[in-house]
Amino acid sequence: MDTFALATLSICGLQELDAFAARDVTNVLSLLDPGTPEPSAFLAYGAPARTTLYFHDAIEPAPDVVLPTAADIDTILAFARDAGDVRHLLIHCHMGISRSTAAMLMVMAQAFPDESEEALADRLIAIRPQAWPNARMIGLADERLGREGRLTAAAGGLYARHLAARPVLGEAMTKMDRAREVELGRRILAETR
Repeated sequence: MDTFALATLSICGLQELDAFAARDVTNVLSLLDPGTPEPSAFLAYGAPARTTLYFHDAIEPAPDVVLPTAADIDTILAFARDAGDVRHLLIHCHMGISRSTAAMLMVMAQAFPDESEEALADRLIAIRPQAWPNARMIGLADERLGREGRLTAAAGGLYARHLAARPVLGEAMTKMDRAREVELGRRILAETR
């Protein structure tokens, strides 16, 4: 799928959507919390091909939390696979850090099946340096794409990079019920030292 070979790939949060209105975005994937209203920024976008999914940025079940499902991952992959002429793909969530970066990693893994997971993770960091992909989404994509856990390991490598640069991030992410991601990052960090 070389549709994305020459496409511009962008990731952002809700607060950054206005900045992309004049950038000829042709395809938009919106990943929002349930109940979030339609972002008004899209009124200035023209008519990009767009899909919106509603689930929380969570990796563990909890009361009133809508977790990303295998059906959501299938929808993301189908959106990318069936995109047609993509010149500029924008994926956004609330902060542009977790759900959107997970979606971009899986889209690139599908688009470039012969590229290593580490190279895909490097591409992701080049697009969005603060990327901390949602582990639940990545695990589901790993299964769907037959990557046999390698996407999860690559995401763990990203967590490790961030934890090495800012160790206090581990505590913050753990408080947000993301301990499993922190543990994976710390394990990879320990193995590389």
